[in-house]
Amino acid sequence: MFGFGRKKKSEEVQILEVSSPVSGQFVPLAEVEDEAFSSKAMGEGFAILPDTGRVVAPFDGTIAHIMEKSKHAIIIQHKTTDTQLLIHVGMNTVSLKGDGFQAHVGTGDKVKKGQLLLEFDMDKIRQAGFSVVTPVIVPDGQDQIRLVEVDSSVRKPSEDMVLRVYF
Repeated sequence: MFGFGRKKKSEEVQILEVSSPVSGQFVPLAEVEDEAFSSKAMGEGFAILPDTGRVVAPFDGTIAHIMEKSKHAIIIQHKTTDTQLLIHVGMNTVSLKGDGFQAHVGTGDKVKKGQLLLEFDMDKIRQAGFSVVTPVIVPDGQDQIRLVEVDSSVRKPSEDMVLRVYF
């Protein structure tokens, strides 16, 4: 737990720092072609233009939800802060109905940082006419969260801290 200055215990601020669960090139949400993401209607975050078809756990936690049929999206919940993170592989990839996706975890599974969660076939997604840009979002509606900051200056999003969540 991190505290700022001499605040009372009830005012202490905790910070969760998160690196990207997907390696590749950082893309600001404003540049994502889907308005639900680019307008931040779903929450704050960033996107990655992947260089590999792998999603790994960005922290220790539990798989809160995985889209069982399409396997294109996964929500992971941090083990101590209960902060949830949505990882949405590609745009409109739900229509592939799981073709080109392989889940290595299921809803309710406990996971460790760096553990492989999902693999996806980037060529198959592109051949179907879809973008592989992958938004990583802190969904709105999580009452414990005070602020989400994105560091767009990172060079290696899968190694460096990209998101900072204050609660």
